[in-house]
Amino acid sequence: MSKGDTSAVILCKPTIERLSGYVAALKRGWSPSTHEDISQQELKRIERDAAHFIELQDDREAKGEPVRLRDGSFVPRLPGFRRWMWDGDFAGIISLRWQPGRGELPPWCLGHIGYSVVPWKRRRGYATEALRLLLLEARAVGLPYVEITTSEENAASQRVITANGGVLVEKLVTAERDDELMRFRIEL
Repeated sequence: MSKGDTSAVILCKPTIERLSGYVAALKRGWSPSTHEDISQQELKRIERDAAHFIELQDDREAKGEPVRLRDGSFVPRLPGFRRWMWDGDFAGIISLRWQPGRGELPPWCLGHIGYSVVPWKRRRGYATEALRLLLLEARAVGLPYVEITTSEENAASQRVITANGGVLVEKLVTAERDDELMRFRIEL
C-alpha cells in the first residue's frame, strides 16, 4: 500500500474476535493514550474480564468507572465509544465522547475525539480517514461540532485535523498536561 492509500482502513466496533490484534499491539509497547502509557493497565483489564472490556468500548450510557485525573480526583465518565482502525489487522483506535444534549465538554475533558495509530502503520493516512469516518458517527449522536486537541509539536495530528475541516480555536495549557495544546473545532 502506498502512502495516502486509505482504502484498506475501516472502523470497526471492538469485538472478542479481533481482540488478539489489540492485545498484540499493547504487548509491542503501543498505548491507546497519546499522553501516557496505559498499555499495562489495558492488558490487566483484558486479563481480568475480556468480555467486560469489550462491552465498555461502547459505553453510550457512561456505565464505566469514573475517570481519575492527574491530581488524583475523580470525575464522572462521559458517554462515548471507541472504534478500532482495521486494515486486515489492528491498526489503531479512535474514540468519541460527549456530554448528552450539549456540544461543549466539561472543563476537565479536552476534546470530543482522540486517536492513536500503531507506530508501524503510521504515515498511511489511517488517522485522517478514521477521523473522516468518525465524524459521521458524531453527527449521528447529535453533536453540532467536535473539538480535538493536540500538542504544538504534533504536526502530523494537526494535518489530520485540518484535512477534516478543523480550525484552530485556541492554544491552552492545562493542569492535566505539561505542554501547550492547540484546540481545533470541526463544525458538523
